[in-house]
Amino acid sequence: MRRALVFWFTGLSGSGKSSVAAAVRDRLCADGAKVLILDGDDVRARIHRHLGFSEADIRENNRLIAGLCDESRADYDVILVPIISPYAESRAAARAALAPGFYEIYCTAGLDIVARRDAKGLYARARRGEIPDMIGFSPGARYDPPANPDLRIDTAGGEPALAIARLLTFVRARLARHPAAIAV
Repeated sequence: MRRALVFWFTGLSGSGKSSVAAAVRDRLCADGAKVLILDGDDVRARIHRHLGFSEADIRENNRLIAGLCDESRADYDVILVPIISPYAESRAAARAALAPGFYEIYCTAGLDIVARRDAKGLYARARRGEIPDMIGFSPGARYDPPANPDLRIDTAGGEPALAIARLLTFVRARLARHPAAIAV
Protein backbone atom coordinates (compact mmCIF):
# COMPACT_ATOMS: atom_id res chain seq x y z
CA MET A 1 0.00 0.00 0.00
CA ARG A 2 1.29 3.43 -0.93
CA ARG A 3 1.92 6.00 1.76
CA ALA A 4 3.03 9.41 0.50
CA LEU A 5 6.03 11.24 1.85
CA VAL A 6 5.03 14.60 3.35
CA PHE A 7 7.19 17.70 2.93
CA TRP A 8 5.84 20.29 5.39
CA PHE A 9 7.10 23.79 4.63
CA THR A 10 7.43 26.63 7.07
CA GLY A 11 8.52 30.21 6.55
CA LEU A 12 7.25 33.75 6.55
CA SER A 13 4.80 34.99 3.96
CA GLY A 14 6.82 35.82 0.85
CA SER A 15 9.65 33.39 1.59
CA GLY A 16 8.97 31.38 -1.57
CA LYS A 17 7.24 28.31 -0.14
CA SER A 18 4.43 28.09 -2.70
CA SER A 19 6.58 28.99 -5.70
CA VAL A 20 9.23 26.41 -4.85
CA ALA A 21 6.59 23.76 -4.11
CA ALA A 22 4.80 24.34 -7.44
CA ALA A 23 8.01 24.09 -9.45
CA VAL A 24 9.06 20.91 -7.63
CA ARG A 25 5.59 19.41 -8.15
CA ASP A 26 5.88 20.03 -11.90
CA ARG A 27 9.27 18.31 -12.08
CA LEU A 28 8.19 15.36 -9.96
CA CYS A 29 5.06 14.89 -12.06
CA ALA A 30 7.28 14.89 -15.16
CA ASP A 31 9.20 12.06 -13.44
CA GLY A 32 5.93 10.14 -13.14
CA ALA A 33 5.27 10.80 -9.44
CA LYS A 34 1.79 11.51 -8.12
CA VAL A 35 2.04 14.80 -6.22
CA LEU A 36 -0.45 16.80 -4.16
CA ILE A 37 0.07 20.36 -2.98
CA LEU A 38 -1.89 21.49 0.07
CA ASP A 39 -1.16 25.23 -0.14
CA GLY A 40 -2.15 27.20 2.93
CA ASP A 41 -3.98 29.95 1.03
CA ASP A 42 -5.89 27.47 -1.13
CA VAL A 43 -6.90 25.25 1.79
CA ARG A 44 -8.14 28.26 3.76
CA ALA A 45 -10.12 29.58 0.78
CA ARG A 46 -11.69 26.23 -0.12
CA ILE A 47 -12.05 24.28 3.11
CA HIS A 48 -11.15 26.22 6.26
CA ARG A 49 -12.97 29.50 5.57
CA HIS A 50 -14.38 29.38 9.09
CA LEU A 51 -10.93 29.91 10.61
CA GLY A 52 -9.38 33.29 11.23
CA PHE A 53 -5.79 34.14 12.12
CA SER A 54 -5.82 33.98 15.90
CA GLU A 55 -3.21 31.69 17.41
CA ALA A 56 -5.90 29.12 18.19
CA ASP A 57 -7.25 29.24 14.62
CA ILE A 58 -3.77 28.92 13.12
CA ARG A 59 -3.09 25.89 15.31
CA GLU A 60 -6.42 24.36 14.29
CA ASN A 61 -5.73 25.05 10.61
CA ASN A 62 -2.36 23.28 10.89
CA ARG A 63 -3.99 20.33 12.68
CA LEU A 64 -6.67 20.06 10.00
CA ILE A 65 -4.09 20.24 7.21
CA ALA A 66 -2.16 17.41 8.87
CA GLY A 67 -5.42 15.45 8.81
CA LEU A 68 -5.85 16.18 5.09
CA CYS A 69 -2.32 14.90 4.52
CA ASP A 70 -3.06 11.70 6.37
CA GLU A 71 -6.33 11.15 4.45
CA SER A 72 -4.56 11.71 1.11
CA ARG A 73 -1.43 9.62 1.64
CA ALA A 74 -2.73 6.46 -0.04
CA ASP A 75 -3.34 8.32 -3.30
CA TYR A 76 0.01 10.10 -3.77
CA ASP A 77 3.76 9.58 -3.71
CA VAL A 78 4.52 13.07 -2.42
CA ILE A 79 2.48 15.68 -0.56
CA LEU A 80 3.92 19.21 -0.48
CA VAL A 81 2.48 21.47 2.22
CA PRO A 82 3.59 25.10 1.74
CA ILE A 83 2.07 26.90 4.73
CA ILE A 84 3.49 29.43 7.18
CA SER A 85 3.12 27.01 10.09
CA PRO A 86 4.52 29.54 12.56
CA TYR A 87 4.48 27.53 15.79
CA ALA A 88 7.07 24.93 16.70
CA GLU A 89 4.45 22.99 18.68
CA SER A 90 2.15 22.68 15.65
CA ARG A 91 5.00 21.47 13.45
CA ALA A 92 6.00 18.92 16.11
CA ALA A 93 2.39 17.72 16.29
CA ALA A 94 2.26 17.36 12.49
CA ARG A 95 5.50 15.38 12.57
CA ALA A 96 4.16 13.11 15.31
CA ALA A 97 0.93 12.52 13.40
CA LEU A 98 2.55 11.94 10.01
CA ALA A 99 5.87 10.21 10.74
CA PRO A 100 7.50 8.24 9.31
CA GLY A 101 7.92 9.99 6.01
CA PHE A 102 7.49 13.54 7.33
CA TYR A 103 10.09 16.19 6.47
CA GLU A 104 10.16 19.79 7.69
CA ILE A 105 11.34 22.26 5.03
CA TYR A 106 12.30 25.74 6.22
CA CYS A 107 12.20 28.45 3.55
CA THR A 108 14.03 31.36 5.03
CA ALA A 109 14.56 34.95 3.96
CA GLY A 110 14.94 37.98 6.21
CA LEU A 111 11.92 40.03 7.16
CA ASP A 112 13.28 42.97 5.17
CA ILE A 113 13.44 40.78 2.03
CA VAL A 114 10.00 39.21 2.34
CA ALA A 115 8.47 42.61 3.14
CA ARG A 116 10.16 44.03 0.05
CA ARG A 117 8.81 41.17 -2.11
CA ASP A 118 5.28 41.55 -0.66
CA ALA A 119 3.59 39.95 -3.68
CA LYS A 120 0.23 39.82 -1.85
CA GLY A 121 0.49 43.31 -0.32
CA LEU A 122 0.20 41.87 3.19
CA TYR A 123 3.19 43.65 4.72
CA ALA A 124 2.03 47.00 3.32
CA ARG A 125 -1.41 46.37 4.84
CA ALA A 126 0.21 45.40 8.15
CA ARG A 127 2.25 48.63 8.14
CA ARG A 128 -0.99 50.57 7.68
CA GLY A 129 -2.54 48.70 10.62
CA GLU A 130 -5.03 46.81 8.45
CA ILE A 131 -3.55 43.46 9.50
CA PRO A 132 -2.82 43.73 13.22
CA ASP A 133 -1.49 40.18 13.58
CA MET A 134 0.86 39.66 10.62
CA ILE A 135 2.92 36.61 11.54
CA GLY A 136 6.57 37.41 12.16
CA PHE A 137 5.98 41.12 11.53
CA SER A 138 3.43 42.47 13.99
CA PRO A 139 4.25 42.63 17.69
CA GLY A 140 2.65 39.66 19.39
CA ALA A 141 2.30 37.61 16.18
CA ARG A 142 5.27 35.37 16.65
CA TYR A 143 7.02 33.08 14.23
CA ASP A 144 9.14 30.26 15.70
CA PRO A 145 11.97 29.48 13.26
CA PRO A 146 12.67 25.75 13.27
CA ALA A 147 15.71 24.74 15.31
CA ASN A 148 16.48 21.59 13.29
CA PRO A 149 14.56 21.43 10.02
CA ASP A 150 15.17 18.47 7.75
CA LEU A 151 16.08 20.95 5.00
CA ARG A 152 16.76 24.67 5.18
CA ILE A 153 16.41 26.62 1.93
CA ASP A 154 17.66 30.20 1.97
CA THR A 155 15.53 32.05 -0.58
CA ALA A 156 16.96 35.49 0.18
CA GLY A 157 19.30 35.48 -2.82
CA GLY A 158 16.47 35.67 -5.31
CA GLU A 159 17.69 32.61 -7.25
CA PRO A 160 14.54 30.46 -7.45
CA ALA A 161 16.31 27.84 -9.58
CA LEU A 162 18.75 27.11 -6.75
CA ALA A 163 15.98 26.73 -4.17
CA ILE A 164 14.01 24.49 -6.52
CA ALA A 165 17.08 22.35 -7.27
CA ARG A 166 17.87 21.90 -3.55
CA LEU A 167 14.36 20.76 -2.71
CA LEU A 168 14.06 18.58 -5.79
CA THR A 169 17.32 16.79 -4.93
CA PHE A 170 16.14 16.33 -1.34
CA VAL A 171 12.75 14.92 -2.34
CA ARG A 172 14.14 12.63 -5.04
CA ALA A 173 16.66 11.21 -2.57
CA ARG A 174 13.87 10.35 -0.11
CA LEU A 175 11.75 8.84 -2.88
CA ALA A 176 14.70 6.71 -4.00
CA ARG A 177 14.80 5.18 -0.52
CA HIS A 178 11.05 4.52 -0.73
CA PRO A 179 10.22 3.82 -4.41
CA ALA A 180 6.59 3.11 -3.57
CA ALA A 181 6.72 5.78 -0.90
CA ILE A 182 6.36 4.15 2.51
CA ALA A 183 4.86 0.70 2.71
CA VAL A 184 2.48 0.15 5.60
